[in-house]
Amino acid sequence: MSNPAQLLKGKSTAITGGVTGIGRAIALGYISHGANIAINHFDDAKSAEQFKSLLDEAASILGSKEEAQKRIIDVPGDVGKPETGKKLVAEVVKRWGRLDVVVSNAGICEFKEFLEITPELWAKHHDANLTGAFNTIHAAATQMSTQSPPGGSIIGISSISALVGGAQQAHYTPTKAGVLSLIQSAACALGKYNIRCNALLPGTIKTQLNDKDLEDEEKRKYMEGRIPLGRTGETRDLAGPAVFLGSAELSGYVTGAQLLVDGGLFVNLQ
Repeated sequence: MSNPAQLLKGKSTAITGGVTGIGRAIALGYISHGANIAINHFDDAKSAEQFKSLLDEAASILGSKEEAQKRIIDVPGDVGKPETGKKLVAEVVKRWGRLDVVVSNAGICEFKEFLEITPELWAKHHDANLTGAFNTIHAAATQMSTQSPPGGSIIGISSISALVGGAQQAHYTPTKAGVLSLIQSAACALGKYNIRCNALLPGTIKTQLNDKDLEDEEKRKYMEGRIPLGRTGETRDLAGPAVFLGSAELSGYVTGAQLLVDGGLFVNLQ
């Protein structure tokens, strides 16, 4: 059943990296709150299957596959390429007339010891995580600033890693700090168009990026011991905050903000 308190009813939205992990959870949260949504994902067979399963899951929320197909479209492509962001935005506008919310979520993280980081690995993460975010946000802002009436909400998925270092993440943490800084600068630049720009900073969330670590009982207990709420996060923990930042009714005067969703981990790292 759909959510009776539909905070995004009729809103036209888009999300990158939307078929797995945090992106998928946010996409389903948006659907339950009444949004139409364009889902970006890699252009490969595995991601296409993941989109189909997302559509099935959305159908169970909405009551029929037909309704899910009306409310969800997929736009495959590599966010590191500027044309992908432009295509994503264009497809939203073509289908629903305007763009209200975009979530720049797509990203990668391959853990690697500092001395083993190659220029290729550095460039791969920079292109996917930071350049991809810029391409998506720039395309969204171009549309939001010129549509009538102008405005919208841009949400960047950064990370607690934007604020702290990681021994095996020297090629990753700078990209997430970059996303946070990009969002802050975009908030300064785009406020005159009534475009709000905010960042979500997840802590330790159970996703495909860290499932091996969390399967190790010793590592899992260590991680949980640092978190005041006593558990690692679930992807669904990001859905509510993303709905909040997407809803002008709830967060219409919030821009340039960073919202930690980490169970209290950051304030306990001392």
